[in-house]
Amino acid sequence: MDRRQLAEFLRDRRARVKPGDVGLTAGARRRTPGLRREEVAGLAGISVDYYARLEQARGPRPSRQVLAALARALRLYDDERAHLYHLAGEVPAAPPGPSRDVPAGVLHLLDRLDDTPAYVIDVKYDILAWNWMAAALLGDPSTWPADRRNIIWNLFTGEHSAAALTDPQSAAFAAECVADLRAAAAQFPQDPGIHQLIARLRAASPEFVRRWEQLEVCVRRGTTIKHVHHPVVGDLTLECEVLDIAGHGQRLIIYGAALESPTADALKLLSVVGTDWTASLPS
Repeated sequence: MDRRQLAEFLRDRRARVKPGDVGLTAGARRRTPGLRREEVAGLAGISVDYYARLEQARGPRPSRQVLAALARALRLYDDERAHLYHLAGEVPAAPPGPSRDVPAGVLHLLDRLDDTPAYVIDVKYDILAWNWMAAALLGDPSTWPADRRNIIWNLFTGEHSAAALTDPQSAAFAAECVADLRAAAAQFPQDPGIHQLIARLRAASPEFVRRWEQLEVCVRRGTTIKHVHHPVVGDLTLECEVLDIAGHGQRLIIYGAALESPTADALKLLSVVGTDWTASLPS
């Protein structure tokens, strides 16, 4: 255990967390940036004296439970959480689960991509955020029930799933999704949402069960070509880019088109049409 570096790291990260980030009010008499020691202690469920001694490099070696609580209280990213464990002489704990909070910078980027469909999913394919063009291309997720905003669930249990999965592109995508979900279950073994989704899919879809039992594992990366038929603008050939959002268990999905191609022209028309068509769930 490196008490000095642990103390420095705790003080630094405490100063970086704004009260509003953890649901606290700043108040007019706050003299230092970030959280107070007593606020961190309260959020972590430990005594103020114990936390103060950790920041003064004179405390006892914290348990794994205390380290996990401090990581949550200080809003640490995965790499920061691992560093905290290393400083305390512990093997880093597995991250509890993917975050549902999309970084503000990514949300700003979605808004700026006003001519490009883009959305954010977590590792279990829950749709977390999207821009206007994504809603125009795939349908507006804000109109769907919350428990239906999952691409894998819609792929295997949707109204047209049986027919869709006979298409080679959809079948290949289904294989990628199932393999991704297995990788996510191993990466986040304590996340209840992942286990609940797997249980629901196993109960609802024999095709999912068949693919799940093949034990394939992969993580989707890079650019793929998607052929999509839109009910208004017709057939589209889209370049699908999948970008990891580091430290969040999320991915940014961007659909582009070659310059001056028919699909590029169709996307321009789609920006005018918007969501004024009968929405359908994505597949």
